[in-house]
Amino acid sequence: MKYDDVDKRLLELLSEDGRISYVELAEKVGLSRVAVKDRIQAMKDKGIIEKFSVVINSEKMGKKVSAFFEVDVEPRRLQTVAQNLADNPNVASIYQMTGPSTLHMHVLVEDFQKLETFINEQLYSVEGITRVESSVILKRFKSRTGYKL
Repeated sequence: MKYDDVDKRLLELLSEDGRISYVELAEKVGLSRVAVKDRIQAMKDKGIIEKFSVVINSEKMGKKVSAFFEVDVEPRRLQTVAQNLADNPNVASIYQMTGPSTLHMHVLVEDFQKLETFINEQLYSVEGITRVESSVILKRFKSRTGYKL
């Protein structure tokens, strides 16, 4: 689906506030509420808009430690290990990557004791993992969810 400048502006506005009303969107882009609703539905139908969601501040919800992991896995066990880790509630995201690591993973936990427990009991114990490197986030300067136009 091709999209025009109006669609792009709608996506920008929705990225800023996913709860903005069709009426407000219509006023900002100069279309009717029905036309805006139809455009958004078309973008949903085509998969441009995958879903509407809320961004939760993990620190304010008690997850004070945020760490990234590079995890090498035996190739024949990649899918099983990735699914095992993806099912772990401490894992915020996990991706298969090119380059020196096989999986790139973001983990959120309450404190450093929980991080140690995660590493020793829930990561090192997974059969098929051959190497683990971790980096703890000290300060967030920018965080992004989804694609920014």
